[in-house]
Amino acid sequence: MEIKLELNGKALKAEIEPDLFLLDFLRSVGMKSVKRGCDTSNCGLCTVFVDDKPVLSCSMLAARADGHKVTTLEGLQAEAEEFGAFVGNQGAEQCGFCNPGFMMNAIAMFRENPDPTDEEILEYLSGNLCRCSGYEGQLRAIKAYLAFRKEEVAE
Repeated sequence: MEIKLELNGKALKAEIEPDLFLLDFLRSVGMKSVKRGCDTSNCGLCTVFVDDKPVLSCSMLAARADGHKVTTLEGLQAEAEEFGAFVGNQGAEQCGFCNPGFMMNAIAMFRENPDPTDEEILEYLSGNLCRCSGYEGQLRAIKAYLAFRKEEVAE
């Protein structure tokens, strides 16, 4: 079957099998930030935006993306670059395997709630499995980045 979608701002048309998951489709077209971790929709490694909302691509058929806008971390480099520096400075990247999904969910949070409480931050992080850290570095990175953004706005 044929699908047409917008991937990271570019029109894309592809022939796919009806049972192909969005994760596998995105990997097949070179989106390496989208990773397989659990195949049970529990780890967050496969997070992408569909029409600007976070979605677990391991549990969505690629056919459902037909006619929609799909964004991976590759399409968010401008937003991710600045925040990524804070993640690195706090030692929150360790092995780096969970970072793309973590960054996608953090960007969604920054867009939806620019002034979250610690509890709200932890709620956003709850969908991301990280086997290396205790999430403290990720929490510190988010808080430092939010403080930085507040300072920028105040100036």
